[in-house]
Amino acid sequence: MISRVADHCFWFGRYIERSESTARMLAASVSLALDAELPPAQVWRPIIVVSGEESRFASRVAAGDDDHPAWGDGEAVQRFMVWDDDSNVSLAHSIHGMRWNARSIREVLSHEAWEAVNELHLWIGGDAAQASYAHHRDAFYQHIRRATQLALGLLRSTMLHDEPLDFVWLGVLLERVNQTARMLDVHHHAFTQMSRRHEVIETALWLSLLRALSGSEAYLKRAAGRVSSEGVARFLVSEPAFPRSIAYCVHSAYSRLCDIRPPDAHDLPGGVALERLRVLDTWVAARRSDPLDGTVVHDVLTHVVDEVHAICDTLGRELLGAPPSSAG
Repeated sequence: MISRVADHCFWFGRYIERSESTARMLAASVSLALDAELPPAQVWRPIIVVSGEESRFASRVAAGDDDHPAWGDGEAVQRFMVWDDDSNVSLAHSIHGMRWNARSIREVLSHEAWEAVNELHLWIGGDAAQASYAHHRDAFYQHIRRATQLALGLLRSTMLHDEPLDFVWLGVLLERVNQTARMLDVHHHAFTQMSRRHEVIETALWLSLLRALSGSEAYLKRAAGRVSSEGVARFLVSEPAFPRSIAYCVHSAYSRLCDIRPPDAHDLPGGVALERLRVLDTWVAARRSDPLDGTVVHDVLTHVVDEVHAICDTLGRELLGAPPSSAG
């Protein structure tokens, strides 16, 4: 498998996961804005922070003023995160990147998976998406979530489980680790720094975060209905049976990379990335018994995000024939 194809497979997976994650996060925030008695900026600004687009949003929308009301303007945040073509994380950009990479590897994708991706790309650029966004916002985000989930399901059920799918799923898993870690870090900091703590509002906030990560039902089953900051943090960091937890995704990504580049194949490239991912997997597993509160959560999540970024760059150099990426 040539490095160009591997690179397109990897980024195809990352853009699919990024599209679904962004749509889910925006939908959860719309619901939170309606249900919780919170300042609008506390609902909407975390989305910009998680995406890493604070400076771009400030220059494009909020004029660089931290107290500008646009930080709490849900419509401004949603327009930026959905339609801004210059943002690496907007839905329009991510869906375009997903389809562009899929088209570049058309020969290795199944026909059904390609159709699902292409249909979403055509829909987001058409009048139906504009009308849905304007009049049925929740249905708009739901359409994107279901289309990306359909594509992910078709990839696993209609493609050979060989190297192309391994690279696609490696991209999905590493992007998912990054999204989970960033969202938990930003929200945990905001929640624990609230000047006035109200149990009902705090529970609503944690459940909103879990819904944004499709984890509310799974968490409530594990926690017997009890919601707490440390409980949510531990679940999203260490739960080995939840497919969006950091522990699950890092371990699964390591297993995928082992399939691509076996640990004992010392004559093949990719050894540095594999070893770094193994070390991260071991490190995350060791955090299972550590307390997760206060600054500990931030330190753990910062380490995870930094390591995933470094692993992706190393993969680019060793296996994908690509320079360090600025799009991640």
